[in-house]
Amino acid sequence: MKNNINQINCLLIFLVLLLGVRYANAQNKTNGQTAFEQNKKMGRGVNIIGYDPIWNDMDKARMKSKHFKQIKEAGFNHVRIKISPFRFAQGDTGYTIKPSFFKTLDWIIKHSLDNKLMAIIDFHEHGAMEKDPTGTKPMLLAQWKQIAEYYKNYGNEVVFEIANEPNMDPKLWNTIHQEAYQIIRKSNPSRTLLIGTVYGNQIQYLKDLVLPEQDRNIIVAIHYYSPIQFTHQGAPWSVKNKNLSGITWTKTEDQQKAVQKDFDFAANWAKEHYRPLTLGEFGAYEKADIASRALWTDYIARQAELRGWSWSYWQFDSDFILYDIDEDKWVDQIKNALIPQ
Repeated sequence: MKNNINQINCLLIFLVLLLGVRYANAQNKTNGQTAFEQNKKMGRGVNIIGYDPIWNDMDKARMKSKHFKQIKEAGFNHVRIKISPFRFAQGDTGYTIKPSFFKTLDWIIKHSLDNKLMAIIDFHEHGAMEKDPTGTKPMLLAQWKQIAEYYKNYGNEVVFEIANEPNMDPKLWNTIHQEAYQIIRKSNPSRTLLIGTVYGNQIQYLKDLVLPEQDRNIIVAIHYYSPIQFTHQGAPWSVKNKNLSGITWTKTEDQQKAVQKDFDFAANWAKEHYRPLTLGEFGAYEKADIASRALWTDYIARQAELRGWSWSYWQFDSDFILYDIDEDKWVDQIKNALIPQ
C-alpha cells in the first residue's frame, strides 16, 4: 500500500513538473512576441554612417540631418548604425570610450528617433575580432558595458547588436556573445538584442548558434551576398573576386531557386527555434551592371519580406550606395528596387 502511495506521489510530482515546463515554454513564447513585434516595426532599413568622417570631425560629416528625413520619407523604418568604438578607447585598462564617440552617436540616434526611425547600434569591429577574438574580448565586453549603461534609459526604438559578422569558431562566439549578453542585460533587462551567426553572419551557421533559451527578446541577424562572385565582383577588398567583371544576375529559375533554398533553410531554423530573423546586410557592389544589381536587390528584399524578416540594405553612403551624397540624389534603380513605387 505504501509503495502504491509513493508511486502516486511521484507521478503527481512528475505531472506538476511537466506542466511547469509547458507553462514556462508557453510564457517564453508569449514574451517572445516582443522580439517579433520589434522585428515587424524594424521592417525596411539601411546601414548608415559606416565610413563617414563624422566620427573624427562633425564639421566634415557627409551625412546631414536632412538625410534622416529623406530616409524616412522614402519609406524606410530603421537605420543600422555602424559603430567602431575600439579606436575610441582612451588607452586605460578599462578601455574607456572617449566622450567624442558618444557625442557623435547621440547626434545620430537623436536624428534617427526624431524622424521616427528605429536605431540599431551595430558593434562593427569584425576585422579586429577576427584577427584576435580572445584578445579583443575584454575590450568588447568593457565597451558594451559602457554603451549599455549610457543608453539604458532609451525606449525600445533603440536596439543593440552585439557584434557584426563575428568571424570566429562558433563555440568561441557562443561563449563571447553570452558574456556580452549577461553584461548588457544587467543594465538593459528589456532591451531587444540582435545576435548573429559567424563567418559573415552566414545562414549556414544558424545551426551552430546557441542562444539563452529563457530570453525570447532576441532577433537573430543573418547577412546575404550570394552569389558572391556577382555581388562582390570588382570589389578591391575581396581577394577572390576583385578581378571579376561582367557577371550578371537575370533572375533565372536556377538563380531564384538558389536564393529560395538558402532562405528556406533560415526560415525553417527560425520556425523550429521560435526566433525572428533580420537580414542585416545585403547588396551588390557598383562594378556589376545596374540592371542586374536592381533585379537582385529587389528579389532579395521581397523574398525576405515574404518570410516575415526585417532587412537593412548595405549601405546609404560609401560603397554599394543607395544615396549619392556628392550629387545629392538617390540612386533611383536601387531605391526603387528596395522600396517599389
